[in-house]
Amino acid sequence: MDHHQAERPETEKEKEVTLHGVWSSPYVLKVIWALRLKGAEYDYVEEDLDSKSPRLLELNPVHGKVPVLVYHGKPVAESDVILEFIDDAWATTHRRILPEDPYERAMARLTARFQQDKLSPPIWRWFTTAGREQEDAREAAVEQLLVLERELGDGRRFFGGEEVGFADLSLGPLAYVIPIYEEITGARLVAEETLPSLAAWMGRFLASPVVRDHLPPMDDLRRRYQAVREAFLN
Repeated sequence: MDHHQAERPETEKEKEVTLHGVWSSPYVLKVIWALRLKGAEYDYVEEDLDSKSPRLLELNPVHGKVPVLVYHGKPVAESDVILEFIDDAWATTHRRILPEDPYERAMARLTARFQQDKLSPPIWRWFTTAGREQEDAREAAVEQLLVLERELGDGRRFFGGEEVGFADLSLGPLAYVIPIYEEITGARLVAEETLPSLAAWMGRFLASPVVRDHLPPMDDLRRRYQAVREAFLN
């Protein structure tokens, strides 16, 4: 009896779900959105990437990056991998994040990869440069954003259909990051005249219940990005 009582705290600990993250990370945020969408209970641990904790390095020894989700004592890293894990681990809770149809699942994963490989790089270059280099990056970014515009052009409310899904969560941080970039640079990237469906999606996404109550402090984020741009330009 005493032996079982001594072991119980460890057993309870293994059942806990813990997310290790950084408040300003869009990759961490989309994991939070997925957990909230599923109604999952979890603990959050804020990490300092300038002074990484031994626990973080233990959980993610290869990259030492966030997010890391610890589920039943087992760590899962990389945000899109975590999204799929959450969808499977809480398969019977709420609805699925990835589509049931195999083709639609593949397209959702492809959209997430498109965001990483094709879309984010020119947007980042546009934000961190000036003059001709910035204008060239803007043109390249808009060209990729038009791909998303066409994908939404069939009247869908979200990339996942009528509700927020995997592709929306992967693209979601753009909905608040792009307006901050636009404010800091004084230039538009997503204009309603040229990208009406995408602009409307950004508004709908930020207004969705799972997202609107779980956004980073925008004033703090704006100051952070302002400092980043100034560091690149100086």
